[in-house]
Amino acid sequence: MGLGYKIKTFCVFTASFLLFAAATHAAPADTENNDAQTQLKEAADLYFSYKPKESLEKYLEISKQTHDKDAFLNAAFIAMELGSPKQAVDIMSAAHKYYPNDETITEFMAEAYLADGQYSAAEMLLSLLVSKPGRAEFLYINLARAQMGMGEDKLALYNLQTAAKGKNHRALSNYLLGLLYEKEKNYQKAAQHFKKASTYDHQALEAKEHYAAALAKLGDYNEAYRQYRMIYSLEKNLPSVNKAMADLRPRLTKSEKELTPTKELTQHTFIKKFIVPPQDAQEIRIGLGTRSSGRPSARKTVKFSPSHDFTVKELAGGKKLLRGKAKEEWTAELKDGKPFLLSPSGKKYPFKKGVRVTVDVPSGEDAPTIIVRALMSGAGMTWASVDDKEYRGDLEILHNTSLNALVPVNVLMLEEYLEGVISSEMPIPFPINALRAQAVLARTYALKHMGKHNAYGYDLCDTQNCQVYKGVSAESERGNASVESTMGEIMVYNKKPIEAVFSANCGGITQSAKEAGWFEHVYLHPVSDYKDFDFEHLQPYHFKDLLQHAHDAYSRYDKNVSLAAYRWTRVVEEEDLRQVIRRKRRKDIGSITAIIPLRRGRSGYVNRVQVKGTKGSVILNKENVIRGNLGPGMLRSSYFIVQPNYENKKLKNFVFYGGGWGHGVGFCQTGAAGRAEAGQDYKTILYHYFPQAKLNKDK
Repeated sequence: MGLGYKIKTFCVFTASFLLFAAATHAAPADTENNDAQTQLKEAADLYFSYKPKESLEKYLEISKQTHDKDAFLNAAFIAMELGSPKQAVDIMSAAHKYYPNDETITEFMAEAYLADGQYSAAEMLLSLLVSKPGRAEFLYINLARAQMGMGEDKLALYNLQTAAKGKNHRALSNYLLGLLYEKEKNYQKAAQHFKKASTYDHQALEAKEHYAAALAKLGDYNEAYRQYRMIYSLEKNLPSVNKAMADLRPRLTKSEKELTPTKELTQHTFIKKFIVPPQDAQEIRIGLGTRSSGRPSARKTVKFSPSHDFTVKELAGGKKLLRGKAKEEWTAELKDGKPFLLSPSGKKYPFKKGVRVTVDVPSGEDAPTIIVRALMSGAGMTWASVDDKEYRGDLEILHNTSLNALVPVNVLMLEEYLEGVISSEMPIPFPINALRAQAVLARTYALKHMGKHNAYGYDLCDTQNCQVYKGVSAESERGNASVESTMGEIMVYNKKPIEAVFSANCGGITQSAKEAGWFEHVYLHPVSDYKDFDFEHLQPYHFKDLLQHAHDAYSRYDKNVSLAAYRWTRVVEEEDLRQVIRRKRRKDIGSITAIIPLRRGRSGYVNRVQVKGTKGSVILNKENVIRGNLGPGMLRSSYFIVQPNYENKKLKNFVFYGGGWGHGVGFCQTGAAGRAEAGQDYKTILYHYFPQAKLNKDK
């Protein structure tokens, strides 16, 4: 028996199971039988052809005829996905009759009971499994969930403390521990565990919100407000967060500016000039401080300070407007629809369409820079902040009349731009060949999407809508070396730059562009990063194992990056999901009853989801819509399975088990780091993720 288990009267087989079992009477068939294997493949093909109901029926038919173990497991998995945990219980009860000592069958059966709210049955089975090598951490969590559902909080507390010592599900175990201490009104310990959960996974907004609430209970109003403010930066329309912030404001002892301080640059960085050969010289225009959509922010002022003497010219006609001195602080302002520059002495220089600030190039190796004050970074993310940034090249300040705003634009050479991208997009301690691969792709992406935001006066933005760009502030010696050592290299298909898309972590396998809801490309098809899993023989139920129990993969690389990017969990409250659906889909579907993945590709990513409620349902298509509509903030990816969780026989929340961070198409940054550490060079890495493309400089 597992730790923390208390024996109860238990009946394994339900009445509905007896009906199911009556139709099954033959001995287990040999799973290597060719006919059985053919039937299993047909059932799997139905599932991956987006016909889950037909696939379920086929697996049920096979299980009745042959009692094949895989048929049972697949049928139960699909029944769970289709929002029928009771049917999954019946299926696994039948399987248990033929495989009474099989731990995989027992685990599936326990999870079906848990999803159906039959906690006593789930607890009994899980208590038999928690010592299972390599899987104990997850099983202890499920055992605790069953005990929490039964009101046995002390037993649940003990099992969660055991689980929290593990490595793969720290965010979930600590979050559940926080809930238990919160229930006891032990806000000190609740805060400790909610903080751990949000530290392990900064995308787990529910943990951050509970952490903030616990801090408020403890009287730490300033830090509570700061935590709420981080949630607000990502999700501005959460009623509970807005109310909490309003309640806390009168109690703050620091101003909001003090709680979210701006990183101010007090001096310019002396950086080396970047000599670009004529054949690789190309100018690019980057919108600064943009919104998460890539649109300009609603700015009325732009403050800047050049490192050396400078010249300002009007964009309309190129007329010289003024000369300025090194390190002077200048301001562009927009008042009553009229823009002007304001000198340090207060003199005004009106302009019309915009101005361009060009810094004198000094003799020697040093390159000139321009500091731009108070720019937004990480728009739409929990770590969003307003900081000073420093840039190579020129600064343009555009007057956008339709937006009634000033738009700062950095104009520089493409290769210089890349040096401010690499360190912003990939951890610099990553192996050098991963950085080189990223440099090639960043260059490819920029050339492919040049002019993406022409409507606003720039080629690319500085956010994840394009590529994150932080200028000189983010440059590093290793990052710059990766750019210079691959100068001019891009990935091409039919001699044109490819769609060089990338995500932080693919979770073990990439998905095709078509599955993500994009245009299909022959070089953007699924490739595996797993080291110990054969995707040639993939079956639907394998996704449960892959996502709940971390398999070894190149993308499981954990140096200088959080493991939550490879495997993550989220607990989304039914009430929060209901509000998100009402607000974002503009439809009230009542209390949420189920989240049903309707289409899952062979890579495991979900690309069509039905959210069912008591008053109707909504369909979510495409990975970005799915990620942005299934809870507050964003799910890390659409590679997940989801299970309901009940309390007092009422659906309370949904537990997501997911893999990867981002859309999962194309290049896997963490996988590249794992491959580079294993000795692969950057060309080998690029050809793995884009097998139909090639480097332009390769013969």
